[in-house]
Amino acid sequence: MTANHPSPSSPAWPGHAPVMLTEALTDLAPADGETYVDGTFGGGGYARAILEAADCTVWAIDRDPLAVARGARMAEDFGGRLTVLEGRFGDMDSLLRGRGIDAVDGIVLDLGVSSYQLDDPTRGFSFQAEGPLDMRMGAGGPSAADAVNALPEQELARIIYEYGEERLSRAIARAIVAARAEGAIETTQRLAEIVRRAVARRAGARRGGSRIDPATRTFQALRIHVNDELGELSRGLAAAETLLKPGGRLVVISFHSLEDRSVKSFFSARCGSRARPSRHQPSPSSRGTAREAAPTFSLLHRGMVKPSAAEITRNPRARSARMRAAIRTDAPLESAA
Repeated sequence: MTANHPSPSSPAWPGHAPVMLTEALTDLAPADGETYVDGTFGGGGYARAILEAADCTVWAIDRDPLAVARGARMAEDFGGRLTVLEGRFGDMDSLLRGRGIDAVDGIVLDLGVSSYQLDDPTRGFSFQAEGPLDMRMGAGGPSAADAVNALPEQELARIIYEYGEERLSRAIARAIVAARAEGAIETTQRLAEIVRRAVARRAGARRGGSRIDPATRTFQALRIHVNDELGELSRGLAAAETLLKPGGRLVVISFHSLEDRSVKSFFSARCGSRARPSRHQPSPSSRGTAREAAPTFSLLHRGMVKPSAAEITRNPRARSARMRAAIRTDAPLESAA
């Protein structure tokens, strides 16, 4: 059924356009009577589009209580076809089984921080405006301020290097530790200035011609650490594998190389993409070794799909988006071990 969803300028999504929505809907292929999961509800754009594309049911998940509250209001428009659960998408299998759902026809994951969170200075995700150094996607748990004010210098450097891919991580961590000795780092602007000064001292103000703000990678790293985003992604992909019916579709949209690398690695392992021996050589089973596991997914695209130039022009936040998608085979899960 062809989607008839509002445009990004519609009041349904005021300033919060879902990225690669057309491509995601094409790969999900919503059908009447089926059940779908929007594992990262956010502003509800994907859930709404799925519900308007077919007479189906959507279970949405978000760890942010504000997103869940928005979802409760949106659910009133769909007569019981939308249910929004508070929780992490990495726990989607247990969340849904607790509601009597043990298999679904499609899952979409739009990774990273939502525009609602990014654009709210009180959430502390962005250094574009002054706000508390929080960065928590959900309620509770240590904040970014807790991390920068308490973690040892070596651990801060590791987080900034691994999650931010920041080559000046040691200098930045050293500057953070020196600054917090003079007073707790509690706001986005103060942290951003500490990072900018550290980068300028080591790399020069131009940073090799890069146009991104020097604080960008450090903020990304802290956000990933605070929310355990890569661990959540790993758990979410495994949960999706257990929930999808044969023929069910998994669509994942990522926004930085660490996420995309994890998704690519998962699909490569589950699609049987490892190098195979020559057809002239005996199979592993004929040599008495264990049989290779049957693939539990089949790729919908040979590689990743990027947003169109028109979408990037309309929504610059889409420029780093990458989408990968696959179909669940009928192979039993235990054969993928």
